[in-house]
Amino acid sequence: MKNKHLFKVTICLLFTIVSCSNKSKKNIVSNENKKPNVIFIVTDDQGYGDLGSHGNPWIKTPNLDSFSKESLELTNFHVGTTCAPTRAGLMTGRNANRNNAWHTIAGCSILLDDEETIAQVYKKNNYETIMLGKWHLGDNYPYRPEDRGFNKTLSLLGGGVNQTPDYWNNTYFEDTYYRNGTPEKVKGYCTDVFFDEAIDYIDKSKEKPFFMYLALNAAHGPFNVPEEYAKMYSDTPLSDIQKRFYGMITNIDENFGKLVAHLKKEGIYDNTILVFTTDNGTAAGIKRGKSEGPNIGYNAGLKGTKASHYDGGHRVPFFISWPNGNLLHGQKIGDLAAHVDMLPTLAELSGIPFSEKKPLDGTSIAGILNGKTKATNRMLVVDTQRNQLPEKNRNSCVMSRDWRLINGKELYHTLEDPGQKNDIAAKHPERVEKMKKFYNQWWESILPDVRYAEIPLGDKAANPVLITVHDIHTKDPIPWNQEQIREAKNFPKGFYSINVKEAGNYRFKLYRYPPESNLAINASTPAIDGGEFSNSLPPGKIITATKAKISIGDTVINATVDPNKPYVVLEGELTSGSGMLESYFINEKGEEISAYYTHIEKI
Repeated sequence: MKNKHLFKVTICLLFTIVSCSNKSKKNIVSNENKKPNVIFIVTDDQGYGDLGSHGNPWIKTPNLDSFSKESLELTNFHVGTTCAPTRAGLMTGRNANRNNAWHTIAGCSILLDDEETIAQVYKKNNYETIMLGKWHLGDNYPYRPEDRGFNKTLSLLGGGVNQTPDYWNNTYFEDTYYRNGTPEKVKGYCTDVFFDEAIDYIDKSKEKPFFMYLALNAAHGPFNVPEEYAKMYSDTPLSDIQKRFYGMITNIDENFGKLVAHLKKEGIYDNTILVFTTDNGTAAGIKRGKSEGPNIGYNAGLKGTKASHYDGGHRVPFFISWPNGNLLHGQKIGDLAAHVDMLPTLAELSGIPFSEKKPLDGTSIAGILNGKTKATNRMLVVDTQRNQLPEKNRNSCVMSRDWRLINGKELYHTLEDPGQKNDIAAKHPERVEKMKKFYNQWWESILPDVRYAEIPLGDKAANPVLITVHDIHTKDPIPWNQEQIREAKNFPKGFYSINVKEAGNYRFKLYRYPPESNLAINASTPAIDGGEFSNSLPPGKIITATKAKISIGDTVINATVDPNKPYVVLEGELTSGSGMLESYFINEKGEEISAYYTHIEKI
């Protein structure tokens, strides 16, 4: 009898084990068939040499160094030479000269509204889409991240912390950022905040695949950092600014390690495409000494830094991991790749359909990443415009795998000469001509796309709007950060490219300081002492404004300034259509002074 019962128990146990095993297998298969999550991390102003794994003798990046060994590294990966151009290429697969993001200010860092973004591609394929950090592709509707395919956002305005459109007196610490367009006070250090938000969103999005764009403001200036990170470099020969800059990167590294650990703990690391890269060459990793003296810092032997069209300005770190995706982990690939490849590549890796609406500069390199295809002998162009309109041959670089043609004249073989010291154009005239021909054809292809983005006025989706001097079209120097706003250092003469969506009566409020400051037009404001590890801010300068003026085409509106109020009000009738808005104060000497902030509402 006992044996009979034992037999029944054994059978039941075996059935339970098999049943559990089958359920387990079903769960594994279900997880493997689930679309991969994507986390795309891009840091700001961190160059190729700003990593321990690339030979930097001082910088402390243990988590990224470890990730570089277990991931796939692209050692010949290129981006734009400055912030907004890189972001435009990442978002669209198209060079920034095609989409009004060839500059970082001056109305030329606003991604045209008819460009399709990577977030829009993922969103229409049932992904949760999340954007955290620095957007830098437009602050007004329809150019904000929440307008471009992202379901959830926590972002900075303009080019980031302390820039003109940023929330007044943000310092990297206890700042105010914009959650889905609404200002929100946050606690903590900027980079910590965005990584903590990333982890929080990951926890909330585990049941649905997500695409997360984690675009950090660090290590962009001002180089404000918690004291303990700067002090890690107290025994190095680096300058104080470099110690703070490196400290910002070490803080990024710690947060990156925390993110990876969380992904592994939650069991979703293996099915997450995790990318780490940066937006341009180093801003402070190497300090140039006197011409006869040595350079202080490290740049991995590359020529040029941020904004340079030599490799030091646009060759950056790139690591990608996806354990479930059969990528070539633990390897390095030296084939030419770029930011404009990311949209088609990630779409293919994720198994989602993508048909380009406009010609791409990039191409999918998914087959190269998994070892199924070999690289083609391609060429790409990167340049530094920072101008009101793109100019042919301005700071240009034509790239093939191991060759660089600079300004159509200098030729370097970067495999043998990574520092671009030896111009060998005279020895290879046929290669120079081939690369020049490619550039000329490429240049002709971008010309039909070149135009300014227009900020809509009176649109039912966004009324009122606030336009800042950050986006003025001008060749004059622009006060692009709040230090210059306080100093009233520059008063550029220029215009804002606008489109009046509906004719009618409009109210303009002209501010010298941002609305949230509540400072009077002719007020000063106290200086802010940043201490040893943060930049200080100067006192606000009184501008003695007496009058104000708005002009759009033939429409001119004037008003008298009450110097004790934060803004002056002007009202008038506008006709619909495209136009150029000019916005000025006039001081007691009759001089026109740019209104740094212009609030516009259809009433």
